[in-house]
Amino acid sequence: MRGGDRSGRDPRLALEEAVSLAHALPGLDVVGSDVVRLPKPHPGMLFGSGKVEELRALIEAEEIELILIDGSVSPVQQRNLEKAWKVKLLDRTSLILEIFADRAATREGVLQVDLAALSYQRTRLVRAWTHLERQRGGLGFVGGPGETQIEADRRAIDEQMVKLRRQLDRVVKTRELHRAARAKVPYPVVALVGYTNAGKSTLFNRLTGAEVMAKDMLFATLDPTMRAVTLSAKGTNPFDVILSDTVGFISDLPTQLVAAFRATLEEVLDADLILHVRDISHPETEAQAQDVESILEALGTDESIPRLELWNKVDRLDPAEAEAAANRAARRDDVYLGSAVTGQGLDALLARIGAELSEVTEETTLTLPFAEGRARAWLHDQGAVLSEEVTEEGTRLSLRWTARQADRFAASFPGLIDRPVPTPAPAAPPTRWEP
Repeated sequence: MRGGDRSGRDPRLALEEAVSLAHALPGLDVVGSDVVRLPKPHPGMLFGSGKVEELRALIEAEEIELILIDGSVSPVQQRNLEKAWKVKLLDRTSLILEIFADRAATREGVLQVDLAALSYQRTRLVRAWTHLERQRGGLGFVGGPGETQIEADRRAIDEQMVKLRRQLDRVVKTRELHRAARAKVPYPVVALVGYTNAGKSTLFNRLTGAEVMAKDMLFATLDPTMRAVTLSAKGTNPFDVILSDTVGFISDLPTQLVAAFRATLEEVLDADLILHVRDISHPETEAQAQDVESILEALGTDESIPRLELWNKVDRLDPAEAEAAANRAARRDDVYLGSAVTGQGLDALLARIGAELSEVTEETTLTLPFAEGRARAWLHDQGAVLSEEVTEEGTRLSLRWTARQADRFAASFPGLIDRPVPTPAPAAPPTRWEP
């Protein structure tokens, strides 16, 4: 069921997405769905007494065991509805957390989900116990059982969250080592982002030959997948990139998950180019695109990172709709219309990616004074040094690095370099794709 209208979208389409969320959780058999319009949600029961009784009769007749509400349900409302209906109830945030918990495959993914779930539980736990806070002992400074229970439960959750954060810090350090190792092969990173089920994993598989889970299902991809690949479009030279397939975004993504998955989405923050994959066949593709942009903004994505859009799934449009979409795309310089399934339109997109990234890798020669040991160590740590020799003036270094590394070096060690002239990076393909 969908309670209320949070975003002004078509409630039927929102309900369809909610049902898709339910299908994304294994073991659930959806027996029915409906839009429940609430001019004013009841503070204690969410629904009015008549609707609660109507739904209770339906739940008993269909022998329903779980109710999903696509919206926010307070702890008090959840407790009262579960008592009235005698079934388990999940709101939108709880359902998304359940899906993420089921899909997490890596150690980091599992820890991130557990941390997000505890953060959510802690907030609801405190609110759920507020009805006991007035129960105090005879003396004003002695807390009653309600306060004691709140503090005990809060402390237990806080201790568990501290343990998870420590474990997560160790995992993140491992990821940083992997990222440092990738920096020694200075390929630019292309991050695929987009609304869930937009076709990112299908595109990733087509370009890399990987076998990432790609299904017509929300949150088919959870943990990030990266693959070095040489892309080659007709009429262009091959170019090497690292593709990163990320978790799909969704409207009203729980704030706990935005924070908890920040480390997972660091590949987006560090990307040299962001490719926003949109399902152009979806009726609310514009609203979905806005949700993606909002989350990227919340993550603190650098606006200077080049962005391109692939309006995907054009093969699902009828000829008239496809022509209209092509006309809209033609009016924008950063949009490409195509299909990850058929390969339509990918040649032009890949050529544009190659043009955008050709200025990312560059080679130069730099002579450092012997006293600049820290600068030399920094360059080696970044994997930017191809060779070096000692001269009378200092250490002469042959470098290959990204424009971003060069900018960071100039900022960290002012006066040592002028910005070098970009030159094409040599190709060293681990994988090759040709349309």
